Amino acid sequence: MSTGLIILLVVIVALVVVAALVTLLIGHRSGGGPGLKRRFGPEYERTVAAHDGDKRAAERDLNERVERHGDLRERPLSREERDRYTARWASVQEHFVESPRQAVAEADQLLGEVAQVRGYPDGGRYDEQLAALSVHHADHVDGYRRVHRMARAAGAGGTGTGTEEMRAALVGAHELFDELTGVGGGASTSGRHRAA
Repeated sequence: MSTGLIILLVVIVALVVVAALVTLLIGHRSGGGPGLKRRFGPEYERTVAAHDGDKRAAERDLNERVERHGDLRERPLSREERDRYTARWASVQEHFVESPRQAVAEADQLLGEVAQVRGYPDGGRYDEQLAALSVHHADHVDGYRRVHRMARAAGAGGTGTGTEEMRAALVGAHELFDELTGVGGGASTSGRHRAA
């Protein structure tokens, strides 16, 4: 072989290797596909459905959430804060028997408050707060979403939600509450999501 042909082959191989590395790096940086599905779990499927099955649009949405909120560090609660929030949640559960709609509204307000104290966006910016929570607590954020939707419907005079639906939403929201407060061994799984 001539020296020119060997150099040409080396250059071609080097370009192929560089192209493969760039493709791999771009794919890893975008965090798409199985990585996002693993990280977001049921939130991934819900987001795909919200984008009418368009996985690319859903993955762009999820990647944007990770870029905006992935570096958020949750502020730990003091023992006093944890005890106070736990007592308030117990009160929400007690109110549910007598007034399910009021209990759902209280749960919605309490979750927004606890999330804000932990360092998430203000509860007055619900969509942004929910997006941040979905990055760190994707497995349990849907309960909060359902409670919030029901609380808003009740506040607007809506009566279409049955007691069983409200109970199920409250149970789902309680899972997020436990994660945010670290009650019942439900410590934050945000580290697991970051590692995915």
